[in-house]
Amino acid sequence: MSTFAKRERLLLADLLETAGPEAPTLCEGWVTRDLAAHVVVRERRPDAAGGILIKQLASRLDKAMEEFAAKPYEELIQLIRTGPPRFSPFSLKQIDEASNTIEFYVHTEDVRRAQPDWALRELDPVFQDALWSRLERAARLMGRTAPTGLVLRRSDGQTVVAHRGTPVVTATGEPSELLLFLYGRQNAAKVSLEGDEDAIATLHGSKQLGI
Repeated sequence: MSTFAKRERLLLADLLETAGPEAPTLCEGWVTRDLAAHVVVRERRPDAAGGILIKQLASRLDKAMEEFAAKPYEELIQLIRTGPPRFSPFSLKQIDEASNTIEFYVHTEDVRRAQPDWALRELDPVFQDALWSRLERAARLMGRTAPTGLVLRRSDGQTVVAHRGTPVVTATGEPSELLLFLYGRQNAAKVSLEGDEDAIATLHGSKQLGI
């Protein structure tokens, strides 16, 4: 496993363990047990995980989620902590690096920021650069259904277009916060928004960002 993906994986497992199975998350309708089951299904049931994107597989995904959520919570945490089995594509370092760094960072914040006493993590510049690199590649996919034009801008001025259209809203912040915003966690992301007031309100309340 890559350095960043492994770090975020272990941090997520620790947070889920500490929070317990019924703690709230930023994922609508999910408590920590549901989130843990999602992570495990994604890595261990590729036949069902496709339901995240493919409607025809949604019932299979729901069934797999129910099966794993019914397992002892401690078992789910251990499955996350130990990583994917050998047959999983996520066991390959390159795929783990490309896919799980963002996945585990976002879900770690889903657990952290749902708690009333959460505080911003201080992320090192190398990790922020790694998140920005992934954000640049994912921006158009994740922002494809945004209800307005959307430009993402780092605090240092670098920009990427997530969605072309008018009116345009520009979100400015650290890569870690822009990722959360683009992944549908608008209310929890610490970004500043510039543009038409109505467009900002529409974008901020939209459920169309992310997958």
